[in-house]
Amino acid sequence: MGFNCGIVGLPNVGKSTLFNALTATQAAEAANYPFCTIDPNTGRVGVPDPRLYLLAELAKSQKIIPTQLEFVDIAGLVRGASKGEGLGNQFLGHIRQVDAIIHVLRCFEDDDITHVDGKVDPLRDLTTIETELMLSDMESLEKRVASLGKRAKGGDKEAKEMLEIAEDVLKLLQDGKPASLYTPDKNKDILYQQLHLLSSKPILYVCNVSEGEAATGNAYSQAVADYAKANGTTSVVISAAIEAEVSTLPPEDQLEFLQSLGLKETGLNQIVAEGYKLLDLLTFFTIGPKEARAWTTTKGSKAPQCAGCIHTDFERGFICAETIAFDDYIACKGEAGAKAAGKLRLEGRDYVAKDGDVFHFRFNV
Repeated sequence: MGFNCGIVGLPNVGKSTLFNALTATQAAEAANYPFCTIDPNTGRVGVPDPRLYLLAELAKSQKIIPTQLEFVDIAGLVRGASKGEGLGNQFLGHIRQVDAIIHVLRCFEDDDITHVDGKVDPLRDLTTIETELMLSDMESLEKRVASLGKRAKGGDKEAKEMLEIAEDVLKLLQDGKPASLYTPDKNKDILYQQLHLLSSKPILYVCNVSEGEAATGNAYSQAVADYAKANGTTSVVISAAIEAEVSTLPPEDQLEFLQSLGLKETGLNQIVAEGYKLLDLLTFFTIGPKEARAWTTTKGSKAPQCAGCIHTDFERGFICAETIAFDDYIACKGEAGAKAAGKLRLEGRDYVAKDGDVFHFRFNV
């Protein structure tokens, strides 16, 4: 199961620099002019998880494969994007395809890097982008309401239910509020998801500060943090310039470099960890002598769904899941010790996976 985060923001806020650092590539051109990224660049990064290495050590696994998140670098939006300004419609279409939004905000002063609005103001920039997402949703829903209305009058039950949802969300947007504030009934959640609304996507704000303020943040990043908290989401403070430099260093030198700047971990670790929370994900493991592997699924997933993350045949022919909790696996020094201590459980179709579960799936196709 793949999960991806779209990196968005105004031009010249450090999006492509951050993307390059996150994926340790130079696939996205970082340049001091708008629209230097015409097509979305995509990169996968391993999710840092010390638990995987502890499990692999106990199992003497030959290979270690972390779970991954996908990042999509989307070209800079500008005011009027919802009306086609810049290359707006194309870029909004790219955002529609991602699971969550990483919104990069410029929180640094630099006379050598132009700002499209002439002055640094992350809350204004934030409002610019989110207004464009909402305007695009309004236009989409107005068209959808018209077609749904015709189908509903013709007796289409599903169209009638979706029309009610669309009209409720449209009213919210017309009041200047994002679709993310709408809570559909449980039995109508799937219909709501089919609307593919841009302003419904979870958002993580990334405050890009200067190198000297990476450890402390500044007044700009604090204003963003306050805004994020008030709106039920979160923010992180990073320096894209530092991340770019870290990505060029050997792994053994990275921590020392970060510590010299007063930092405990890379921005990558912060963004991935928060992105995981944002998407409401959990990690489970499959561990053996050949490989130790982490897998991603959504919280609330049941054992057969987890099996399906590995292969559809595993889900289709699911019998049961041999399950050991991470803490038990470590305390018992591996699978054999966990079995001997009675910590290995056979879980059936209704078992809801817990973060850190070590699974071995039995199946028959």
